[in-house]
Amino acid sequence: MWLVVTPHSEPSRARIYLAFTACLLTDSRGTAGEAAPVWAGMQKASLTTHAKVQFLAAYGPQTEANAVPYVNTLAQRKCNVILAADKTSVDAVASNAHRFPRTTFVVVGSQAAQSNVVVVNASHDQIPAAVEGVIKKAVAG
Repeated sequence: MWLVVTPHSEPSRARIYLAFTACLLTDSRGTAGEAAPVWAGMQKASLTTHAKVQFLAAYGPQTEANAVPYVNTLAQRKCNVILAADKTSVDAVASNAHRFPRTTFVVVGSQAAQSNVVVVNASHDQIPAAVEGVIKKAVAG
């Protein structure tokens, strides 16, 4: 019995990513709820830029104090952009972004912008496009 091996003629589905990561801090619901439109925008940006996207859910009490270690974790993972959408995550980012001046933070809502914090203040259905635009701009440098 002979085994014939032929080369695979279809193109590979492997995706090559940039050395750029956008990270979303969420509440314990993950990418559901308030984070859903942000995650959708991040995924669209990844498709066009090849930036990596990921999220980290903050478990435990939904307080700013509990969310701060999660912000620190994302910064220590060297996320190029850290995004936050729910109130607890936004508050944790707003109070700690100054500690990571080389990281770009993106918050959804009406927070005051800081030197390294971009505020996305858009309606729910416009958030994905706004987030996609911010990530594209960050990737382009």
